[in-house]
Amino acid sequence: MLVECLSTSRVGKFAGRRYQMAKRSRSIDQQKIEKRLKDGRGEGKGVAYQPWLRIQDVPSRGLASRVKGWKTGREHHLMSNLETSYLFVLDWSQSVLDIREQFPLLPLEETQEIAEQCGFIHPTDPKTQQSVVMTTDFLITLKQSEHEVEHARAIKPAVELQSQRTLEKLEIERRYWERRNIDWGLVTEQEIPKTLVENLKWLRSCYQLEDLAPLTQADITRIEAVLTPQVIQGETPLTKITNGCDDHLGLSSGTSLSVVRYLIANRQWQIDMSERIQPSKKLNLLSVPLAESYQEIGGVG
Repeated sequence: MLVECLSTSRVGKFAGRRYQMAKRSRSIDQQKIEKRLKDGRGEGKGVAYQPWLRIQDVPSRGLASRVKGWKTGREHHLMSNLETSYLFVLDWSQSVLDIREQFPLLPLEETQEIAEQCGFIHPTDPKTQQSVVMTTDFLITLKQSEHEVEHARAIKPAVELQSQRTLEKLEIERRYWERRNIDWGLVTEQEIPKTLVENLKWLRSCYQLEDLAPLTQADITRIEAVLTPQVIQGETPLTKITNGCDDHLGLSSGTSLSVVRYLIANRQWQIDMSERIQPSKKLNLLSVPLAESYQEIGGVG
């Protein structure tokens, strides 16, 4: 469900004006394309993948960002807040194995051919007016049963779908992936669960053990042993419990709350992520590994 998107029928079957395809230019800036290919852009998987476009390669409207991925362990280049939100959702999904953003639709000649068949003008560089390599926002590797499959997803604000030109470029992209029998879909803000994203934003900076330095795994286990029975048994607001734990163990203010974020981010504490996490209120745990043993341990001096 996390990687599903709205029907693409609006893109594949829309009616509207057609462009007369200009004679294909033979002066394409091959040097830039060859340089990116030489640098390994668009190649690799996992931590080794290099996106075709980096945020410094495109004009910024202040919405581009670099975010370290949970799945890949590398820095992702994201061109909008919507792309960033979708990355958070993909990182959280247990069915997602790999995430490749700004994936190039190569060879260039193929998307030019598709554009010509559709009667569209191929996307061009606004300065040179030469055809550019098109990209898909996300190419996602998913585990389905015993197999791995790839899904391609375009990310667009719903309002942009009112643009005929936007729909034409999406149609070129859709047909490119159709030729490869790869599921392609369009995702807008309407398909991205807002509460889940807000919760994930709160958790992001406490996912890695190194994010909690100088705490060690032994420290986290000790703090968890104090927190867990109180969260399970009581109606006390989360921040009151974590502040009390900080005082009890002689920790810096906020340390125990950071450990809570770490435990949730790593699914050691299971909660309903469709409900907004509010530290000023009780945290409802669905399950905790070895919860019974925590109830027996009680406080740790």
